[in-house]
Amino acid sequence: MDTQHGRRSRGRRITGFRASRRPREVGDPGGHPDDPPGDPEALARAICLKLLTMSPKTRSQLADAMAAKGIPDAAAEAVLDRYTEVGLINDTAFAQAWVTTRQAGRGLATRALAQELHRKGIDKDIAGQALATLDPATEEDAARALVQRRLRSMANLEPHVATRRLLGMLARKGYPSGVSLRVVRDGLSQERERRDV
Repeated sequence: MDTQHGRRSRGRRITGFRASRRPREVGDPGGHPDDPPGDPEALARAICLKLLTMSPKTRSQLADAMAAKGIPDAAAEAVLDRYTEVGLINDTAFAQAWVTTRQAGRGLATRALAQELHRKGIDKDIAGQALATLDPATEEDAARALVQRRLRSMANLEPHVATRRLLGMLARKGYPSGVSLRVVRDGLSQERERRDV
């Protein structure tokens, strides 16, 4: 009986906890206290701030998120313009940071980075400026590092199979065929020399 009573009281505590965590009403997005209930700009601000606290976003990503929630275009544009003005949205800084971290972390080449920026809605000119900061020598060094890392797991493969796989990997990462061929040939040659020693 005590057990049943204990279960009931635990159930009440959980229910009470859930009731206190009830979602906000549609007109209460947690925006400014002066916002009228259901104000589209207040809702737009709430959506943007929630997304921006998770990770940096482009203007286009935020616009898409608001469109998916049914925010009117005028309200979305007003919020996007204001957040751009105060620096919460900065596509130029986003593109530069994206290019730098993705090349260093994933070894992506210019072409793959350009495609990613395009998918994120970055303007072509802004993407071009960010990509222009990449050093071609650094890009080739990154390709060499990728090949060296991958070669360690290819010791038992025939050279033509290893070549095909390495070229495919570099192509997926956006490297031009000329750079890829040179880097793969050099890598395989160094690996042969290392084994012969």
